Amino acid sequence: MKIDDLFTIEYPHTLIYSELSPNNNGINFVSSQGVNNSVVGRVAPVDGVKIYPAGVITVPLKGTVLAAHVQVEPCYVAHQIAVLTAKKPMNIQEKLFYCTCIQNNAYRFSYGRQADKTLKNIELPDSIPEWVNSTSVRPISTNNSVSTRPIEYERFKDFPLADVFEVKYGINLELLNCTVASDDDPTAINFVARTAQNNGVVAKVKRIQGLEPQPAGILTCAGGGSVLSTFVQSSPFYSGRDLYLLIPKYPMSLSAKLFCCTIIEANKYRFSYGRQANKTLPTIQLKLPAKADGTPDFEHMENYIKSLPYGDRI
Repeated sequence: MKIDDLFTIEYPHTLIYSELSPNNNGINFVSSQGVNNSVVGRVAPVDGVKIYPAGVITVPLKGTVLAAHVQVEPCYVAHQIAVLTAKKPMNIQEKLFYCTCIQNNAYRFSYGRQADKTLKNIELPDSIPEWVNSTSVRPISTNNSVSTRPIEYERFKDFPLADVFEVKYGINLELLNCTVASDDDPTAINFVARTAQNNGVVAKVKRIQGLEPQPAGILTCAGGGSVLSTFVQSSPFYSGRDLYLLIPKYPMSLSAKLFCCTIIEANKYRFSYGRQANKTLPTIQLKLPAKADGTPDFEHMENYIKSLPYGDRI
């Protein structure tokens, strides 16, 4: 069936975030971005402008095309965002399932090829798989509405990556030579590859006799593939080809490691599938806050991450 068989589609009139008044206790404003449920901030109420109820699905028609999200609070919606209202009762699991189905069509579009005319004709599954309704959906809450800790840019300086981390090449395994294990196998080991998804984990595999996994707590960084996709590994793991291990040279909390992951990934624009980071990774410059003695200020990084929305849940 098609989207308009399941949902009523509305196309709101032009509403521009920058022309509204920010208000931390106001109404969510939904844009065409693909992160944070497409919410860019909260704004003061506007007379005469429709507030969409919690439970609608918003779908950008431009920008991050088809980044569909269920809105959990009432919201204003920007221009060129479609608002989908279910024609029959749907629980949150079903709505999230349809969001995923819609997002899986994003490859058909681009910034120059929008979905404004064709959205209603996108095909969706005729039935909901049984596992959808049996999946538990637990909301995540945070006590941090906005960051209360400003970034002190004057304290930042450049550090070569090799000054902050020991850079080691992984064990270069091929997943096809491993035995894939089930997700509920307590002895299974994460297999980390060069993907930008799921913390780099592409499968769980059986432990290889005579080969110890890499320890939890270190960073993995893709030298090829999704170049510079960087993650903190919370469990022991095996690593695939062109994957580098970044071992901190300083004591570093999880929050500080996550800060460094973001700074490393900020260099992604320098690379591509054809221009890899295998040789240049150790020399990449990381712009980090520094202490008076010139060393990285990991406490500042940790405190900043913890001040962000959901940083208190790390």
